[in-house]
Order: sequence, then C-alpha cells, then structure tokens
Amino acid sequence: MPANAVDYADETTTNGAGGDSSKRLAAEAQRTFAEARAKIEQVVQEGLEQLRAQSRTYADTAGQQIDVAQQYVTERVKERPLAATGAALGVGVLIGLLLSSGRR
Repeated sequence: MPANAVDYADETTTNGAGGDSSKRLAAEAQRTFAEARAKIEQVVQEGLEQLRAQSRTYADTAGQQIDVAQQYVTERVKERPLAATGAALGVGVLIGLLLSSGRR
C-alpha cells in the first residue's frame, strides 16, 4: 500500500506542475496574441490615415478639373447657344431611341 500512496503523490505533484506550465503557456500565448492584435491595429490605422490623405488629394484634384470643365462648357454655350441647344437635343433624342429600342 505505501507504494501506491507514493505513486499517487507523484501523479498529483506532476499534474500540478503540468497545470502550472500549461497556465503559463496559455498566458504567454494570450500576451503574444494581444501584442499581435495591437500591432495589426496600428498598421491598419496608419494605412487608413494614408488612404484618407491620398483620397483627399485626389478629390481636390478632381474638383478642380470639374470646375475647369464646367467653365469651358459654359463659355462654349455662351459663344454658340443655338449649336449647344441643338447638340443637347440631338443627344436627348439619341438616348431616347436607345432606351426605347431595348423594350421591343
């Protein structure tokens, strides 16, 4: 009987030590995952900030080009109002014909 008691005591001691190491490993894994998550969040935030800055630049450039195009069209319409009206009417009729032919 004493041999069984010693074996039992050894098993409980071993299991207890194994439990501590698995807890340490779990805690270390959680810490590593938390560090990785923080690093990923930081990289994503930096990428979003860079994307916002670039899109702002592109939007400003597009807005300027639209203003220039609008000014150009306005000047041409003022120079030749009848030609502009005829062109607009022609485009409208063409679009109407294209849309109505799709229904047949």
